[in-house]
Amino acid sequence: MATRRGFLAGMASALSMPSIVRAQGASVLKFAPQSDVAILDPIMSVSYVTRNHAMLIFDTLYGADEHNRAQPQMVEGHLVEQGGLQWTLTLREGLRFHDGSPVLARDVVASLKRWWKRDNVGQVLAALTDELSAVSDRAVRFRLKAPFPMLPDALGKFGTNNAVIMPERLALTEATVQVTEMVGSGPYRFVPGERVPGSRLAYEKFAGYVPRQGGQTSALAGPKIAHFDRVEWVVMPDVATAASALQTGEIDWWEQPASDYWDLLASKDNVKLDLIDTFGSAGVIRFNFLQGPTSDVRVRRAALAAISQKDVMTAVIGEDPKYWRDKVGYFLPGTPMASTIGLDAQKEPPDRDFVQRTLKEAGYKGEPLVYLVPGDIATLKAQGEVVTDALKRAGFNIDMQVMDWGTVLARANNREAPDKGGWHIVGTFTAGVGLLNPSSNNFLRGSGTSAIFGWSDIPRLEELRMDWFRAADEKAQAAICAEIQRVAFEAVPYAPTGLYYQQTAYRSNLTGVQKGLPLFYGVRRT
Repeated sequence: MATRRGFLAGMASALSMPSIVRAQGASVLKFAPQSDVAILDPIMSVSYVTRNHAMLIFDTLYGADEHNRAQPQMVEGHLVEQGGLQWTLTLREGLRFHDGSPVLARDVVASLKRWWKRDNVGQVLAALTDELSAVSDRAVRFRLKAPFPMLPDALGKFGTNNAVIMPERLALTEATVQVTEMVGSGPYRFVPGERVPGSRLAYEKFAGYVPRQGGQTSALAGPKIAHFDRVEWVVMPDVATAASALQTGEIDWWEQPASDYWDLLASKDNVKLDLIDTFGSAGVIRFNFLQGPTSDVRVRRAALAAISQKDVMTAVIGEDPKYWRDKVGYFLPGTPMASTIGLDAQKEPPDRDFVQRTLKEAGYKGEPLVYLVPGDIATLKAQGEVVTDALKRAGFNIDMQVMDWGTVLARANNREAPDKGGWHIVGTFTAGVGLLNPSSNNFLRGSGTSAIFGWSDIPRLEELRMDWFRAADEKAQAAICAEIQRVAFEAVPYAPTGLYYQQTAYRSNLTGVQKGLPLFYGVRRT
């Protein structure tokens, strides 16, 4: 099999490469993403724009449906034995990569071992795994130290990093090094020669894709049927240009229309506004634990107390409270793990006396704090402006530096001092679905330099997180989450700024747009 497979991979361009649709008059869907895709490799980035790009190209073993329930996707099914200590996953027949080679179990093993070095819940799975192996070309086996019933959820989740499957030759790349050759087995194939950084990306229908049979398409689950020959991502220079392009039909879909344009777009017969992400998006002000003054917990507490969630949400998404929520903690409001514990750390209006007293106790003397703000994402730019104003009025010296999202990501991973390209504060957001529990909230880690940028070092959070995985039932898990939230409001890995519901906008002749995130299979033009 190894010799045959090597021949297939080597001859892919001449013999085995699936046909690429280039016919004149090919159907094209033009999409304006929230920002450019600065990092193509989904294992190297927790950015949602990278995830959305990856879901065109790659497939996953399981897929979460719109209700966040994991369904078999690349797998035909699984067998759980030995009291939950052994899982055997069987791949569907006919799966092929874009280079023409078959998807084999060894590709899955290499892909998962690369993924779990970077992912929040993947690291837990890795620690619980005695052995992950390919027992045949189509069968993958986990031998676990303890039961892990969340395994399908971990392998098919909405949130980043996603457990995408790529050829073994690429998956053997170190998890700290970007894979630049985008070869997956998903419904679309990346066209690298057409990429123009900051402007354009292109994807072509993969004729060799075999959709899952039966069932309904629902978010990452069900049949993934590509109805367009091409999908082109067009990065818009500003919101006014995007709004005009959508109305005139120059683009078909604007991922995140600025709320100032919602009424205008809603009045157009040829445009539809739609809330596809019903879990919402949560604002995040991330602090750097490695650089003073934000390495001092008192400075972080003061910054947390200075921020009004209501003010931020109003600026981000508008006055209408049906599109946002304040009094948001570290878990998604209205869900089993949510708690009210600690919410008084952010009073409304903010307690400026407490802020200034805490800053004095910390010995803060007005040192400038470098705050990185994405200027090309309207919601994050609005958040940045409101937070900067609030912190300045509370006594902080804020150096707000506005740049494109790709530059923010590059700077955010710099652990050096701000005068060497580092930072103190980064403004971002995370998907509301990621706040459902501790397994999926990347920003709620306390693992120091192995945590996401900011490198929050809070050992108690790590202890509680593992307790949550081991908890006997949902009631016990909820009690642990209440304690996690109490610790988080004291140690402040980040400041929550509220929850908002971002509408998307697309031409009214499009049908089949899925709930959950921007997906391009199942979408048709009528």
